[in-house]
Amino acid sequence: MPAVHNIVLVHGAWADGSSWSKLIPLLEAKGLHVVCVQNPLTSLADDVAATKRAIDAQDGPVLLVGHSYGGVVITEAGTNDKVAGLVYVAAFAPDKGESAGSEGKPYGPTPGIGELRPIGDGFLVLTPKGVEEDFGPDLSAAERSILTATQTPTQGAALGATVTLPAWRTRPTWFIVAANDRMIAPDQERASAKLMKAKTLTLQSCHVPMLSRPSEVAEFIIDAAQGTTAVADTH
Repeated sequence: MPAVHNIVLVHGAWADGSSWSKLIPLLEAKGLHVVCVQNPLTSLADDVAATKRAIDAQDGPVLLVGHSYGGVVITEAGTNDKVAGLVYVAAFAPDKGESAGSEGKPYGPTPGIGELRPIGDGFLVLTPKGVEEDFGPDLSAAERSILTATQTPTQGAALGATVTLPAWRTRPTWFIVAANDRMIAPDQERASAKLMKAKTLTLQSCHVPMLSRPSEVAEFIIDAAQGTTAVADTH
C-alpha cells in the first residue's frame, strides 16, 4: 500500500472538481482514496475552509494536490496536521505575504489573463476564446466545451488574497510544470519548483495537464504518495 492512501484534489479558478475527471479512475485503480474539493471560489478564506473540511474528513494522512489557483489554496490549507505532502500542478505557490496576483506580477500578464471578463460583484469569467486558446488548447473541441460550460465564476479578490504561512516550507513537495502554459508563466512555475526544492516533472502541456496528459500526472501523484514518508525524513 502507498505511504499515503488519501488524495485530496483541489481545483483552480474558472473550474470545478470535474477538471480532475480523467485522473480519478487512474488513482483509484492503484487503491488510492480520492476526494475532490468543490471550491466556491468566493474568497481564498472560503476555499481554504472547504479544503480543510475535506482534509479533516479523511481517515489518515493526506497528499494534497492543487491546480493553478488551487496551489494558493493548498499552500494555505496544507499546514493541517493530516497533510503529509503537497503536489502542485501548473500552479501558483505563493510565499508568506504573497498572493496569486503578486507572485505572477514579475512575469507579466499571460495571454489568458487578457480573456477574463467581469460579470458583476467582482466575479470574473474566462471567455470561450480564452478556454480554447489559453486554458485548454491541447484538448478536443468537446473537452473545451465542457470546460467552458462547467467553469465557476471566480471572485477577483481571491487572486489578491495573501498567504499567511506557506505549507510548502514545512512539507515535502512535488511540482508539475506545464511548459506550454498560457495562464501561468512556465518560468514562474519553474522558479516556484526550484524555490521549494520540489521533485519536478515538466510536461509539454497546456494549463491543464491533468486533462491533456492524465497518465503522466497520475503516475507522478502515485509516486508522490508512495514516497511522501521517505522524502519527509530528509526535507
